[in-house]
Amino acid sequence: MRYTGSSWKRSRHLGFSTLETGKELAKRAYGPGQHGNDRKRKPSEYGKQLIEKQKLRHLYGVNERQFRRLFAMAKESKDVTGLAFMRILESRLDNLVYRMGFARTRAAARQLVNHGHVTVNGKKVDIASYLCSVNDVVAIKEGSKNMVVVKASLEGVASTLGYVRTDKEKMSAVYVRLPERGELAQDITEAQIVEYYNRLL
Repeated sequence: MRYTGSSWKRSRHLGFSTLETGKELAKRAYGPGQHGNDRKRKPSEYGKQLIEKQKLRHLYGVNERQFRRLFAMAKESKDVTGLAFMRILESRLDNLVYRMGFARTRAAARQLVNHGHVTVNGKKVDIASYLCSVNDVVAIKEGSKNMVVVKASLEGVASTLGYVRTDKEKMSAVYVRLPERGELAQDITEAQIVEYYNRLL
């Protein structure tokens, strides 16, 4: 099941900003609850791997079943497994809608897609987990271009990452290329995640 609790509590528990803003940890950089500030014993190697896996899974808002399936796809790739896995996650439609500036959070992007406001190469796609390919054109559907939330999000975006190119006026964007590792979350140790799943698969 997808986590539906407080994103702030989840981020504090993991010690990692799943919203990529850092706001969740700004005031309380420790775990939630009355014992959240207590010193905890050092996690085992398995515990470290589990935490890294949870950080990446919650960052993209993917449930465990989907996450494991995408990892299996990454293992079949010719690229380094960890990088291939993160690239696959970045290629999800909900993530690209967020990266392109059409939504302020991945959760909001997922809602836009699920409600049928997004097209890929001119065709409506309402599946958030849809995997896009390089050169795909992602756009806000013609009848949805007056949505206040989309306009506000685009106005608040100064620039996008190098692997997406957004035309704010047309509310359309292109997935230009696969992202490089330096453009992705730096607080994730993907090698730990690879080790975690290699135990299971």
